[in-house]
Amino acid sequence: MSNLAKLEFVALDITGNNYLSWVLDAEIHLDAKGLGNTIKENNTATSQDKAKAMIFLCHHLHEGLKAEYLTVKEPQILWSNHKERYDHQKTVILPKARYDWLHLRLQDFKSVSEYNSAMFRITSQLKLCGEKTTDAEMLEKTYSTFHANNVILQTQYREKGFTKYSELISCLLVAEQNNELLMKNHESRPTGSTPFPEANATSHSGKEQKARDHASSRGRGRGQGRG
Repeated sequence: MSNLAKLEFVALDITGNNYLSWVLDAEIHLDAKGLGNTIKENNTATSQDKAKAMIFLCHHLHEGLKAEYLTVKEPQILWSNHKERYDHQKTVILPKARYDWLHLRLQDFKSVSEYNSAMFRITSQLKLCGEKTTDAEMLEKTYSTFHANNVILQTQYREKGFTKYSELISCLLVAEQNNELLMKNHESRPTGSTPFPEANATSHSGKEQKARDHASSRGRGRGQGRG
């Protein structure tokens, strides 16, 4: 029973807030199961395949939605009804995604990984709404939003001639990591400072000092006895 209850992706919420991602997940999984044709208009899918698709789709619906569509037996009709009901989400998400893209700047993030995460979140939303972002656009967005103090660095990265955004980000991540290590080394021992003595050297010098103190105390003791 636990296998039957397991969802392969997040169920469609009754609010429709996750409709765009749900559609993408549902299409991919239906295609993988050989049932992608069942949700297309005027399809010639067998009744058995339609039943399988209905079971799969209903399994990934909010309980409230299941109750609303109890009388629907055709997966294509169920798919169309959801599209009519929730496709307006594009008009809500797209303006926000465009706004976020317009104001996305590398200099506003504390780390390259944070910037990279925001980049993929925004471009994924744009793609769900039918607007694809090219590597050239992502590269230019990154180059043009370097901090003003890093203009020379920006030029150096441009001259490397990256054609893929992933290549540039990989290079920036490595550079950031190396710079962080350098900063940590500097904080542990600033430039020009004397290094801490090694543990063995400290132990050895301590033993020598104890030996000298012991010899000195013995000498004083003998002198006092003879006197």
